[in-house]
Amino acid sequence: MGQQQLILVLLAIMVIGIAIAAGLGLFTSNQAEQNKVTIINDINNIRAMAYKYRVRPTAMAGGAGSYEGFTLPGGFASNENANYTLNVTADEIVVTATSHVTPANTITVGIDSKGKFTEWSYTGDFQ
Repeated sequence: MGQQQLILVLLAIMVIGIAIAAGLGLFTSNQAEQNKVTIINDINNIRAMAYKYRVRPTAMAGGAGSYEGFTLPGGFASNENANYTLNVTADEIVVTATSHVTPANTITVGIDSKGKFTEWSYTGDFQ
C-alpha cells in the first residue's frame, strides 16, 4: 500500500471511532431523559392518588381533608423506573424518586393541600 492509502485508512478509522463515541453519548443522554419523563409521569399519578385520598371522607377510606395516613399502593413504591418515598404531613406530601437506571438521579417535589405541585428539584443527569 502506498503512503496515501495508509493515511486514508487511518483517517477513516478515526472518523468511525468519533461517530461511535458520539452515538453512545446521545444514547446515554436519551436514556436519562426517557427515565426522567417516566418518573415524572409516575409522580403525577401519585399526586392524583394522594389528592383523591385527601378529599375522600374517612368512611370511604379517605383522609377527610388531610394527607395523613396516605401510603402508596403495593407495587407503586418501587417499579422499573424508580423507588418512591413519601414524607407525609396533614397539608403536604414531599415525594422523592430515586432512579433505578442511575441512583444518583433523583427528583423531589412537593404536593400542596390543593393537589398542586410545588418546588421541583433534580439531581444528577436530571438537572
